[in-house]
Amino acid sequence: MRKTILFLFAGLLFTSNLIAQQPKKYNATEIFEAIQKLNFLGSALYIAAHPDDENTRLISYLSNDLKARTAYLSLTRGDGGQNLIGPELRELLGVLRSEELLAARRIDGGEQFFSRANDFGYSKHPDETLAIWNKEAVLSDVVWTIRNFRPDIIINRFDHRSPGTTHGHHTSSAMLSFEAFDLAANPDKFSDQLNYTATWQPKRLFFNTSWWFYGSQENFEKADKTNLLEFEIGNYYPLRGVSNNEIAALSRSQHRSQGFGSMGSRGSQTEYLEFLKGDMPKDKTNLFEGINTTWSRVKNGEAIGKILGKIEENFNFKDPSSHLPHLLNAYGLINKIEDDYWRALKLKEIKQIITACAGLYLEAVANDVSANPGDQITLSIEAINRSDSAIILKSISTSLNNSQQGLNTPLNNNEKEDIELEVVLPDTLSYTAPYWLTKKAELGMYMVKDQNLIGKPETPRALSVTFNLVFDNSITLPIVKDVIYKYSDPAKGEVYQPFEILPPVAAAFENKVNIFSDAQPKDISLKVRAVKDNITGIISLDLPEGWEVHPAVINFNIKNKGEEKAVTFNVTPPSNENVATIKPLVRINGDAYSGALTEIAYDHIPTQTVLMPSEAKVVRLNIEKAGENIGYIVGAGDAVPESLQQIGYNVMTIAPEDINAENLKRFDAVVVGIRAYNIVDELKFKQSFLLEYVKQGGTVIVQYNTTWRSGDFPVKNLAPYELKLSRDRVTDENSEVNIIAKNHSLINFPNKITQNDFNGWVQERGLYFPNQWGAEFSPILSMNDKGESAKKGSLLVAPYGKGYYIYTGLSFFRELPAGVPGAYKLFTNMLSIGKEQLKTDDKKIKG
Repeated sequence: MRKTILFLFAGLLFTSNLIAQQPKKYNATEIFEAIQKLNFLGSALYIAAHPDDENTRLISYLSNDLKARTAYLSLTRGDGGQNLIGPELRELLGVLRSEELLAARRIDGGEQFFSRANDFGYSKHPDETLAIWNKEAVLSDVVWTIRNFRPDIIINRFDHRSPGTTHGHHTSSAMLSFEAFDLAANPDKFSDQLNYTATWQPKRLFFNTSWWFYGSQENFEKADKTNLLEFEIGNYYPLRGVSNNEIAALSRSQHRSQGFGSMGSRGSQTEYLEFLKGDMPKDKTNLFEGINTTWSRVKNGEAIGKILGKIEENFNFKDPSSHLPHLLNAYGLINKIEDDYWRALKLKEIKQIITACAGLYLEAVANDVSANPGDQITLSIEAINRSDSAIILKSISTSLNNSQQGLNTPLNNNEKEDIELEVVLPDTLSYTAPYWLTKKAELGMYMVKDQNLIGKPETPRALSVTFNLVFDNSITLPIVKDVIYKYSDPAKGEVYQPFEILPPVAAAFENKVNIFSDAQPKDISLKVRAVKDNITGIISLDLPEGWEVHPAVINFNIKNKGEEKAVTFNVTPPSNENVATIKPLVRINGDAYSGALTEIAYDHIPTQTVLMPSEAKVVRLNIEKAGENIGYIVGAGDAVPESLQQIGYNVMTIAPEDINAENLKRFDAVVVGIRAYNIVDELKFKQSFLLEYVKQGGTVIVQYNTTWRSGDFPVKNLAPYELKLSRDRVTDENSEVNIIAKNHSLINFPNKITQNDFNGWVQERGLYFPNQWGAEFSPILSMNDKGESAKKGSLLVAPYGKGYYIYTGLSFFRELPAGVPGAYKLFTNMLSIGKEQLKTDDKKIKG
């Protein structure tokens, strides 16, 4: 083993489109399957709206059975959903779900793309969806993906002919795909894209249907199947020892934030595709029938096909390196292909196969997980050839400079070469950040101006190393590897992380929303995080007019990289109600920084360090409350407890096992978190304690839950009286709200609720309202989406014994963390119900 030390100064910025992750190590079976894919020149694009919409069984079948290049285009990143495994919501949830999709594709063999559409929440109709999304922009993204990916076949997950019957995002994805099928070939449509790509006409378009879309198995059996393709996808792969369905289940189980862990299944599985456009295959069991998927599709490609066909037919599982001479011959021929698309695609594939056959391991590891522009870093380069093939490491270079460092080092069989490479990062190097989050998004769209970034699942890494290898003293292969960071974890062993380019300092508010319930000043804390050693600077707050802060600036010094220091400003609100945004400004040696760093770390995805603009909301309220101690039973996860603490409540989380008569006596009210009855099985045994607590004078507030598909509910006695949940919801956050119980104490004590308190709500009004209830309940509000009947079940209250039971489907779990003033007032009134005397006594004591 030799160690070589090189020194390179970085110049021009050039990014690689490879994603930093644990390196793929191919076994003989995987090499053989890669050769099969190399020998298949056909592609399929699956299109839907969200992470989890894709049919992983079909994607796996296309990729692993047919060997087609397969990709999933998800129009959104799932940012509007909920998170069952952690605190990430909105933008951070979108990052997490993007990575979960990439994890799924690594299992089922597909690729992943996205549009710029922002998942703004549930939509009832594509008219609403496409108005909020900006139809032309998202349509252009679909066309862009088709032109770049060049699919022969497009498959829609949803039916474009059924607006209003399902999620508006779902139908919209199919409608856009149906339109883009023809537009992608039109040079007059989105012509600016043609500066970077070319037009493309797919051969056929399908809808991935099933009996579910027909309402029942019986209806599906009776349906006309003239335009349906039917084929078996439950095939068993002996080389892998698993079935297609088992691969698909592992893929779908990567959607952990949505709780979609799936059991692997075996046996026959039939898939159906309805033909929509293009040319109908004569053989209804063959998706690619009539499409040339051989190397004869490419000019001068027959010779390549013959070489690869022989390798596939006589593959040596014991010694794949025996095929290297023929593979290198094919590589040279592929390099001469005139078609830019096929040349680039197949060169990438065959280089992976050649390096795998040679047992080549190439790696570039940074000496730290992150660095700042202008830093000097050390890269540890490892290169090893584990075959008898004559390979020379001619040179290496980084993506940050044009020069190559000559080596001419022979890579002898199983003799590792270690090289240390010193690299100086340019001062102008861009920070690592999700490209779609670098600019403030609109309600329905992320703002991305760089055409070449649109569609990519991640931001291309800023630093890579190219290994220029010479095989048999004649053929040079450039192999590009992203720079990564790795370390040894005592429990997990070797752990890989992406290498990040970050600013030297970051600052994040402790609370993203800060509520001022009166005119008194309040401390607002931030954590200043050093991203390099020995940081000295000052931090201040950028406040809007009417808000005051003391002190004006705070000096700080942090010795060690990764260390955080808390700083606290005392902020005085204006006298009247006010909603504003504040930002930190950190200055170091005259340079200003205002970003926040968030780490997303789960075992099933690469660790993500997300850099976003740092800001917080400050809300001045005139709010009154009665009662102090609130018990909270956690459901699917939300930030309601923290929000209630902001306005002075003492909030204690109640574990299910601690729900009993004695413990509940401590609380002025008990709040049940969203979907708690759906996911906390033990609650079915504790419901009697909650209802008895109400009967003895307590207040229980139950937030939204859902019924099962059968219409059943986990708990038989959800409420003390009749209460039936439905799928009713109001998705327009600006829909008119009528207060139908104007004289009810819930509207008048301790805060007067008016129409103005429903301004500024986010994402939706609410969901899964009851549609039937006993006469004991009083409906408080009425609301509806455009063209629908009024829904009165969003907020129901009933006296029971000495206390009150409240059920609400209003989206307080979204509104409170967003700092919506009216939502705070209304929730406070719910907590204060029946406590008028308590409030009067409180005033007497204070008086």
